[in-house]
Amino acid sequence: MAISASDVKLLREKTGAGMMACKEALNTTNGDLEAAVDYLRKKGLAAAQKKQSRTAADGAVVNATSGNTSVLLEVNCETDFVGKGDDFKSFAREMAQFAADNNISDIEALKDAKAEAVNELTLKCGEKIDLRRLLTLNSENTFGHYNHGGKIGVLVEAKVSTSSSETEELLKDLAMHVAAASPKFLDASGIDEDFKAREAKIYTEQLQEQGKPEKMIPQIVEGKLRKLASEVCLLEQSFVKNPDLNVKGHVSEVSKSTGAEISILGFHTLNLGEGVEKKVDNLADEVAKMTQQQ
Repeated sequence: MAISASDVKLLREKTGAGMMACKEALNTTNGDLEAAVDYLRKKGLAAAQKKQSRTAADGAVVNATSGNTSVLLEVNCETDFVGKGDDFKSFAREMAQFAADNNISDIEALKDAKAEAVNELTLKCGEKIDLRRLLTLNSENTFGHYNHGGKIGVLVEAKVSTSSSETEELLKDLAMHVAAASPKFLDASGIDEDFKAREAKIYTEQLQEQGKPEKMIPQIVEGKLRKLASEVCLLEQSFVKNPDLNVKGHVSEVSKSTGAEISILGFHTLNLGEGVEKKVDNLADEVAKMTQQQ
């Protein structure tokens, strides 16, 4: 019998199993929804999904490349212990490489394609495993990659007329700089007005707290805003490996020494666990609660 998309969707909602696994279950059970649920439970897929309501904020950010495709992928688990394990680290690298090799740019598509592998690792390690965020870039431009221990993944995109070991080192250094200095924009032209307004408000309130004369505050704020680019823009920041130059100046130096035309086009960053509210257990509070209950 024909299995409808709505049936697959319903089974997926009931079990949390991957789309292909749900379709297989329904085909095997001739569309019987309850039998399909049992089928998935027997395979362990539904059981694995019970863990998906847990919070997963540990894990790793991984980089991968394939041809003109560059990928940043965040894979989460529940504890640092599992995140440092060989099984988890190998799994994360395999997922990122699969996304790069197959030019997958949508995290849901990656989840569907690798639902069974996710469930298998969930059952093996006993923790929620989540393919959380995926950034895929397809370009003939050159990318600098840096990964800081699985905690921060960075891609820096550039147009380079002639590639060499020096230009490759430059882009890697710039990716390291991004990880260390956390720029928000490429250059001053990219600073949006809302960001400027928020910063101006903060500066104003700080100066008021310091007791500065009200008449002087607008001028001081204007001066601080002029310096803002050197704090938040990649090309204007002091280069971490040579603070005597800003990043733009360092790029110019490398361009002169190599004879290559180099244009930095942008950067992309994933920080592990960013935006995930992680539960922090307080042992003293837990002991106190237990004592009160006795």
